[in-house]
Amino acid sequence: MSQVFSEETHRNLLARIPQCTGREISDWLRAVEDGPSLFRFEEKVSWLRHEHNLAYGHAKAIVHEYGLRRAARNLL
Repeated sequence: MSQVFSEETHRNLLARIPQCTGREISDWLRAVEDGPSLFRFEEKVSWLRHEHNLAYGHAKAIVHEYGLRRAARNLL
């Protein structure tokens, strides 16, 4: 069962990702964009975890942020 993060927790996780991974959020979002064509949220999280050795919370935050930004782009 996946966790549901509050907006504050999501923002805190995003803020810590560069320090914990050595890569900026924009790099991770690009990795998701350029990665395999996976449709389901958990598939993307699993791919990030296994391909890039990320913690579950970090991978989930990245995929969630990717979805938020993609949805915002589609509204414009």
